Amino acid sequence: MPNPSTKPTRDIVEAAEIRDGVLILKDGSLRAILMASSINFSLKSSDEQDAIVLQYQNFLNSLDFSIEFFIQSRLLNIEPYLETLRTRLKTEFNELMKIQITEYIEFVRTFVESANIVSKNFYVVIPFTPVTLYKKEGVRATFASLFGTQEAGATLKEENFKEYTTQLYQRVDAVRQGLIRTGVRMVPLNTEELIELLYSLYNPGELEKGKIPEVEK
Repeated sequence: MPNPSTKPTRDIVEAAEIRDGVLILKDGSLRAILMASSINFSLKSSDEQDAIVLQYQNFLNSLDFSIEFFIQSRLLNIEPYLETLRTRLKTEFNELMKIQITEYIEFVRTFVESANIVSKNFYVVIPFTPVTLYKKEGVRATFASLFGTQEAGATLKEENFKEYTTQLYQRVDAVRQGLIRTGVRMVPLNTEELIELLYSLYNPGELEKGKIPEVEK
């Protein structure tokens, strides 16, 4: 029998909805998640390092809202690439090429399994909380404790969503312009990619279910 004290998954996950590439939380606040490229800081000259640090400092000082950086590490899933090679193998008529492709598939598979290669993805989370939520927070908390409330994200009106999204993406543009000066490029995750990201975070043992977007180098 399930433990009565165990909370349902829906009570643990703060996300209420993903709409048009925007994550809506249960309290009605919005989040945009951007995937960021990396830079090899240690390979830069001392002058370049100083310039990057200065630009990053200027970027942080320019913000009037909070942001979050997080890194996701996971074992490299080479299976989609190997499946492409196996498909190519089926259509190959040259016996020598068949042998080479077969050996290459086995080499890549064995190498990745033995080396435990880890891929790292870098993300920036940009929040937007409507002013009305701040004003109603005290009343909502009291009301929710007495009677319970519906998830705010599930009842967010379309006209409000468009207005809040516009203000959210003004913040996104500010962050992108600030970080681009440090050499970091970013791309917002769309709805499908947000679903994949959340799935992988709550199911770390599962294989990737889709493609992570490529970030311009």
